[in-house]
Amino acid sequence: MSDTSAVLPFGQRLAAAMAERGPVCVGIDPHPQLLEAWGLPDSPGGVRAMTDAVVAGVAGHVAAVKPQAALFERFGSQGVAELEYAIAACRSAGVLCIVDAKRGDIGSTMQGYADAFLKEGSPLAGDAVTLSPYLGFGSLQPAIDVAVENNRGVFVLCLTSNPEGASVQHAVREGVSVAADIARHASQINAQALGGVPQSGDIGPVGLVVGATIGRAVSQTGTDLRAVHGAFLAPGVGAQGAGPAELATVFHGTLPNVLASTSRGILRKGPEVDAITEAAKQAVEESRTALGRPAH
Repeated sequence: MSDTSAVLPFGQRLAAAMAERGPVCVGIDPHPQLLEAWGLPDSPGGVRAMTDAVVAGVAGHVAAVKPQAALFERFGSQGVAELEYAIAACRSAGVLCIVDAKRGDIGSTMQGYADAFLKEGSPLAGDAVTLSPYLGFGSLQPAIDVAVENNRGVFVLCLTSNPEGASVQHAVREGVSVAADIARHASQINAQALGGVPQSGDIGPVGLVVGATIGRAVSQTGTDLRAVHGAFLAPGVGAQGAGPAELATVFHGTLPNVLASTSRGILRKGPEVDAITEAAKQAVEESRTALGRPAH
């Protein structure tokens, strides 16, 4: 993106991509075992080859791509250069890029992360970035401000599927769970960004990461997802474990805003681009079926 004033807000662009191509986000996860399985070296060159194959295979078929920053950064400056390359490749291919960096800090440090991953002109700025709110949701404000100013978005960890997450996310303070408080903050920011009275299906700049396989955790923690009016980045949809019944439990009343996140099922089909494309198409079909969303 070169002129944010001429670009629609992230939520509108994501909603359009989900409707047109399908509610799926494919990860680029260049971990050593996967690179080996692809016959690629565990090196920056191997990472670039994987990036090229994934972007070529899924562009035009899924809503978004999600490079896992840590698996690029492990190569130091050369890995960061490959992350910049991946973000640029997504932009050139016309596919939304969510940088999975899970950043979270305070003050000027959070501002630095915001400028790196969300400010126009930064080579690390995709269309959105994942954030960790566990230094307090308010600590994320610099990133949210920069996202809104630059028509980008953020996805904040809320109710994740890893077992360890519950010890923090389900914790209760003054009668309110941590997860419910995170969702409440997101809903307030999105309502303001969407003009004060969001309509059903509207997607604001603040999305949440909510695992599709968390069972009754949403109701157990008193988390109001329907009030968020943001996208839900959801690992575990379809072949990964969550079908219509499970999704109805987790995302009751918000299924149109669910973006299914998948990596393993598609990446294991590489390195052939055609095989990646077929796997992406299958993932879209499975996700649409599980979410009750007809083909466009």
